Amino acid sequence: MKNNQSAADPTTAATPRPQGRGSLGTLLGQLPATIKNASTTQKIVGGTLLAAGIALLARQKKAAPSGPAATLDELLYFVNDRIEGYERAVSTSEDPQLRGYYKQLVSQSQQFATDLNTYLTREGSPRETRTTLKGKLYRTFLDAQAAVTGHSEKSLLAFNIHGETWALKAYEEALADQTLTGPVRQAVERQQTLSQQTLERLKKLVEKQD
Repeated sequence: MKNNQSAADPTTAATPRPQGRGSLGTLLGQLPATIKNASTTQKIVGGTLLAAGIALLARQKKAAPSGPAATLDELLYFVNDRIEGYERAVSTSEDPQLRGYYKQLVSQSQQFATDLNTYLTREGSPRETRTTLKGKLYRTFLDAQAAVTGHSEKSLLAFNIHGETWALKAYEEALADQTLTGPVRQAVERQQTLSQQTLERLKKLVEKQD
């Protein structure tokens, strides 16, 4: 799968083009508007982000697979991001109903990863458990921001909308590559449908916060 590029805040812009890997400068330039427009106080975490990003780029080195394995490997980066994003939502949310929903999405995402890794290992590649660099930077920023300013349920929902939109674009790219056929393609299409349903529900939930 080709490297992707993301757009601005998904709550107001078109679906971003995801990027699993790339230079730190490129990834930081693609962070959502919620980060790029942060206050001076919030930007105190910038140094931490840069240090973490450099270290993560150094670790994300692995022989690249090809064909269906490459497509699955790339998609798993975003599915693993989905797991960590909703795990973070579970630990951050103070709304019992929303927290329960996020727990369901964690379990769903873990099943997604298990299914994709099953197909990946059948292609002769090792399981993929890593996440995207951009996802790591975004979560690190939000954790640091929450420590300074706190988080509302609405902002947490907006973060989840961003992540789900990003994941959906990854599914679109995986299917557009035309490397996946038969049962594995059907599995990816099912996951894409469930992800789309999740995005629609998250948007309805954020509207209720107004």
